[in-house]
Formats: sequence, C-alpha cells, structure tokens
Amino acid sequence: MKELTKANEDYLEAILMLEQNHGIVKTSEIAQLLSVSRPGVTKAMNALKEAGLIEKESYSAILLTDKGRLQATEVLNRHNKIKMFLIKLGVAPEIAEIDCCKIEHVISKETFEKIKDFIK
Repeated sequence: MKELTKANEDYLEAILMLEQNHGIVKTSEIAQLLSVSRPGVTKAMNALKEAGLIEKESYSAILLTDKGRLQATEVLNRHNKIKMFLIKLGVAPEIAEIDCCKIEHVISKETFEKIKDFIK
C-alpha cells in the first residue's frame, strides 16, 4: 500500500472518529473537526477516493472502504496508544493530545511496538 501523507492519515482518523460518534460523515464536519477549509477537505477526499480508501459521491456522505477502515483504525490506535503512553509518563492529557498528534506520524514501527509493550 502506498504510504499516506500525515494529512491523509489525519483525514482518515477524523472520518473514523466522526463515524463512531455520528454515523454519517459529511465534508463540513471533517472541516470543522480538523479546522480546515471545506475545499481542502474536498481535495483530500478526492485523493482518498482515488486511493480506494473512501467512497463518496458529490454532496453525499463519506464512507470508509474496508481498506480505508483498516488504515483509519491503525492510525487511531497508534494515536490512542501514544497518548496513553504520554499520560502514563505524567504528561497532562491536553498536552499529551497535542504531542501525540505530532508524534504519531513520525514514530518508527520499532519505537511504537515498545510503547505498546510498555502500556499493556
């Protein structure tokens, strides 16, 4: 599978979180959650659709494909594990949230595996 950009990982993660909370995901909700423009979301959705990660017709709900759901779940899982790790280290939850959003995209697989082992 082609490596996703940080932004595309963020979009997939946002789609999954919104789906879990609201069921139906719309472009405007993604824009609001990520504090980006609706045209920016539309451009990203076109790239995710082209990659086979979402299904979306004009002016309709955004749906994760099986492939997209798997990728989004991995990204969200990595986010949550890193955040839990930082909190266990004593980092305030608000700071842990901010920091894990930065770390989750650049962390090596080896380091992430060690973090997962540490927080069990």
